[in-house]
Amino acid sequence: MEQKHHPAQTSPETRRSFLKKTAAAAAATGAAGLFTTPVYGQNQAPSANVKGANEKVVIGFVGLGGQGSFHLRNILAMKDEKNLAVGGVCDLWKKRREAAAALAGGVPAYEDYREMLEKQKDIDAIICATVDHWHAQVSIDSLKAGKHVYCEKPMTRYLDEAFAVADTVKETGLIYTVGAQACSDAKWLKAAELAREGMIGKLVLGQASYMRNNPKGEWNYRIDPAFTKDGIVWDHWLGPNIKRRVDFNPDHFFRWRKYYPYCAGVLGDLFPHRLHPLLMASGNPEFPVRVTAIGTKAIHTDKNTPGTPERDVPECLTLLAEFPSGYSVMVCSSTVNEYGLEDVVRGHIGNLLIGGSSVKLRIERPFSDEYDPEDYTNLRPGESVAVNEANWIECIRTGKQPNANIDLAIRTQTVISLGEMSDRLGIACHFDPETRTIHDGCGRKLEPLSYGKTELS
Repeated sequence: MEQKHHPAQTSPETRRSFLKKTAAAAAATGAAGLFTTPVYGQNQAPSANVKGANEKVVIGFVGLGGQGSFHLRNILAMKDEKNLAVGGVCDLWKKRREAAAALAGGVPAYEDYREMLEKQKDIDAIICATVDHWHAQVSIDSLKAGKHVYCEKPMTRYLDEAFAVADTVKETGLIYTVGAQACSDAKWLKAAELAREGMIGKLVLGQASYMRNNPKGEWNYRIDPAFTKDGIVWDHWLGPNIKRRVDFNPDHFFRWRKYYPYCAGVLGDLFPHRLHPLLMASGNPEFPVRVTAIGTKAIHTDKNTPGTPERDVPECLTLLAEFPSGYSVMVCSSTVNEYGLEDVVRGHIGNLLIGGSSVKLRIERPFSDEYDPEDYTNLRPGESVAVNEANWIECIRTGKQPNANIDLAIRTQTVISLGEMSDRLGIACHFDPETRTIHDGCGRKLEPLSYGKTELS
């Protein structure tokens, strides 16, 4: 009798019957169970400063621009249900911090987050939504002050900072999550479960994209005429690391994502939306061993917004990353074309098509007589910042690791940082996670890109 093929990860029962059982189980249990067990990291020690279910979690906010204010409104909306309180708010611009303090009912407002950390011992956790080049220092200082951290994506501006944050998270045992809300989307969690169970065999290739098309230039936000040099300590906003220092500049303040000293452009702002969940969906996120990227800037959309300089960063970028298991990913992002790639995880036996509120399992032709396709539909909740915040808060109470936890964050940031280095220096970057070193294709050791390492940094 002909022997049927079975992936190594599955039990001795037939693949066909296994798939049908899991499909039935998924319909019965729904998506709620996806949030009770982390995708990975279960062997980590419980978090320090675990808060009981009946204890109030007090949250402080650092950075209250558009995203920071969105977080504040979310927390205020769920504070009664989740037993939360806002302890304090911080922003360098007086107008923003005063507005946030009033919105939160008159809580203390600070110009310097370090003063808030020092004075308010009652604060349990910090939400950081600053400009990217402050992410690392705010996260590290907050962790060392005993605060759990929710940091907006990207994790940090550069790779050396990311490892400093990761090391501090491990040292303190506190809960850290990155603001990649797709990681709490049930369809991506389901894809990770299916990949981890070997439902598509050994992984081959993943693909995803995050695309926009803004004819006036992405991130050319309106400049508030109320923003004047009297309302902010400009050198504080620049911080100690920025080498390419400019005088007070509203364009840099409101449109900082366009400029390399503060942001990696699409790699820092758009890629994390798909790269975090795509790596999570592998079921076992790895550090990359090789990353290459090509960015282009051919449309010159900034010319359509009067008075703004042309951006440093690419308008379109494609990245390829290889992992030790042999899995590779391809991710594209653009600000000049919005037609994206399908989100897919490809395996030797089958493929996971991820979109809407479903995951579709499609079997490769050579195995179609042995295994059945399946559709996992109505997976809820969908992609939501509030759901990602709630996952973080729940983990503060339970000591479990959040969906977008530090292990996923540092691996994703490594891909992002190596991609930026590859594009800007015109090289393929080879990475050794044991030594945290980077080499080119000829084995020459490379210094990681960081502040002041290039003319535009």
